[in-house]
Formats: sequence, C-alpha cells, structure tokens
Amino acid sequence: MENLIIEATKYTPSVKFDAAHHTLGISGESYPENISEFYDPVFDWLKRYLGGLPEHQSVTANIDIIYFNSNTSKVLTDFFRMLEKSAAQGRQVVVNWCYDKENDIALEHGKDFREDAVALEFNLVQTSGRT
Repeated sequence: MENLIIEATKYTPSVKFDAAHHTLGISGESYPENISEFYDPVFDWLKRYLGGLPEHQSVTANIDIIYFNSNTSKVLTDFFRMLEKSAAQGRQVVVNWCYDKENDIALEHGKDFREDAVALEFNLVQTSGRT
C-alpha cells in the first residue's frame, strides 16, 4: 500500500501515514476552511489501511497538533474511534498525544481524548517547547 503524505499549510496539518512501518503521524495546526475536502482522503486511506491489517499488528499514531478548531476536534474523535475499532479486533494501537509543556489546553484536550479512547494505549507526551 502506498503511503499517504500531505504537506502542512498555514491552515492544515502535515499528514504522514507510513503503511510499511505502521505509523500514522499528524502534526501542525488544523483549521481548514473545508474540513471534508481535507480529511476525506485521510479517512479513505485509513479505512483501506486498517481493513488490510493482519490481526495482532501493532500501529502507532503520533499526534502533535498545536492548535485545532471544533470541526477538527470532531475529526479527531472519529479518527480515534476508527483506531479503537481496530484495537477491538485484536491489534495493539498506541496513540502518542504530543503537547508543548507550556500549552495547558493541548494537555487538557489530550486527557479528554484519552478518557474516551479506552481500547487504545493513549500516552500523553510532553515536549520541551517549540522554537
């Protein structure tokens, strides 16, 4: 399966999904004008990828979003639900929610997502700050 690489813009995050290494990365800011236009291809790829995974395959998602709007919050909830469904099918799914030590809001969002994502290994990963 081909990897999915979408470069970041001022309003959209970088998406780097590596099928061979089973890593999913989303980083940057996310407040696209048209949420569906940006995220529909991401979810299409993810559905195909998760549908073809063997049982017991481990997957790691690294999420490092500096800022996101309420529409992106809904997208992230859907993203974590898809990963939870995959975990319920016997796969080990690890989510690393990265947040800047100075960004209490990002930490709170991570805690909220972790609370809802009971089937995932959901880690809150503090970073030292951005330059």
